[in-house]
Amino acid sequence: MCFTTISLIFTYSSRLLFILASMANVFSDGFQPFADNNHVRVVENGQQVDLILDQQAASGFGSKYKYLFGHITMQIKLVAGNSAGTVTAYYLSSDNPDHDELDFEFLGNVSGQPYILQTNVYAHGVGNREQRINLWFDPTADFHTYGFLWNTNQIIFQVDDKPIRVYKNNADLGVPYPNSKPMALYSSLWDGSQWATQGGLIKLDWASAPFVASYRNFDGLDACTVYNNDISSCVATTSHWWEASAFQTLDNTQLDELNWVRQNYQLYDYCTDTKRYPTPPPECSTNSSPPHFLHQHNCEFCSRHQSIMQAFKYAAHIQSSNCSPLFPTNSHKT
Repeated sequence: MCFTTISLIFTYSSRLLFILASMANVFSDGFQPFADNNHVRVVENGQQVDLILDQQAASGFGSKYKYLFGHITMQIKLVAGNSAGTVTAYYLSSDNPDHDELDFEFLGNVSGQPYILQTNVYAHGVGNREQRINLWFDPTADFHTYGFLWNTNQIIFQVDDKPIRVYKNNADLGVPYPNSKPMALYSSLWDGSQWATQGGLIKLDWASAPFVASYRNFDGLDACTVYNNDISSCVATTSHWWEASAFQTLDNTQLDELNWVRQNYQLYDYCTDTKRYPTPPPECSTNSSPPHFLHQHNCEFCSRHQSIMQAFKYAAHIQSSNCSPLFPTNSHKT
């Protein structure tokens, strides 16, 4: 009798743990929509969300909680087909006047052309730290994992666990670093026709609407949650795995992966843009791409890079007369 009771308790406990683990994947547990049900569509029993952009509205969602440091990931499948003019933004942001922000911005393109991923870092209200890469796969065919590994020493932008960018803490050089303002996780899908595709030369085509981006893995928030603006437990560097010595720099494998991305897929790095910054910003001494990386590409990549940058330069010339920046601020995000 006792054995039977114990077995039943074990069985029910196992089922409860399974249910709780499953619930961790449900969108409504940790996130809230910023649009109606026609534009934020919850499917698969809450384990997938589709953001929908049409002529009536943009769409977006955000986390219910704020975080300071940790490993934050989500699986995303981007807008398929003719996505030109669309921007799918996935980012962390604080709500302070001089806000901090970490950006993934996926810039749509005409069918058959590669997506461009733009990343950016805002610290104490200062951004303008854009980098751009092409993705090495079709991000519309399946879900891929995008995320941040963020600690007191560095921020690693990751795609499928591969580092694509590292932003170091250069406070010793007088450069602000996001280390004190809790940030929520957001995503949005909106019309960025003025700048998103070839610098605004190609606009969004509403005949291709609705535009849909899909999301999964809502339990990818392995981070320090901030309650009542008390960050003391989050800045305790001995309390969290991401502050261990192994995560303060990239290991050799990660360095090889980062260099592979830079050498084969990087399109733009603000640190090497001498027209914008005749004197490179101080953080570029530790965060920039090697200045010679373009010479290491094959001819196909060089040709593609040159054509894209020519389009950017032409668009910048057109936009300068309209007072519309080539790299806009985050004011367009929903």
